[in-house]
Amino acid sequence: MPVVLCYGDSNTHGTLPLTRLGQFDRHPPGDRWPDAMADVLGPGVTVIAEGLPGRTTVHDDPVEGGCRNGIAVLPAILHSHRPIDLMVVMLGTNDLKPRFSVTAFEIARSVERLCTLARAEGVVTDLVIVAPVPVREAGILAETFAGAEARQVDLARHLQEAAQRLGAGFVEAGRHLEVSPIDGVHWTAEAHRQFGTVMAEAVAARFPKNTA
Repeated sequence: MPVVLCYGDSNTHGTLPLTRLGQFDRHPPGDRWPDAMADVLGPGVTVIAEGLPGRTTVHDDPVEGGCRNGIAVLPAILHSHRPIDLMVVMLGTNDLKPRFSVTAFEIARSVERLCTLARAEGVVTDLVIVAPVPVREAGILAETFAGAEARQVDLARHLQEAAQRLGAGFVEAGRHLEVSPIDGVHWTAEAHRQFGTVMAEAVAARFPKNTA
């Protein structure tokens, strides 16, 4: 039975669009994209959702704390779920916060470094990199993501090039959905379900025909 690990941030966690800071309510099970993907893939595939609100690629968060550095905790997560046939990585949104002062190119390189580590641990067979949906500076998170709209230009292109170097799959989420205008970062339940269907197709295409 193939195992798929979805490694991401609040949009993999299923966080609802925020109306106040510190609010991290979740969409119910079934309305989060890894659940929707699992429903489409069927019982022959195990899908593990590993999403943490605020998770970055390689940065400690000096404001929010909480072990949000994605590369620091990745080895433990990988080995707790080994063996993993496919790892879906959708990170980079939180790196756009002005506190990190990084470019789109640097974010993509950080995702590439994270994926290289995953392979080096020897427990991941294949990878799919997802370019996050472009954020909007809106609502309660407008200041948190100040300047992000400019910084994220070309992020999808840089991530696609990283995926090509790694021989990984690639999905540009922004071609399929948009962020909620409520906070400019998170997704509606409908968007989660829609993206789950998109990802099921992308993941199934990476498996041998007799396994998914």
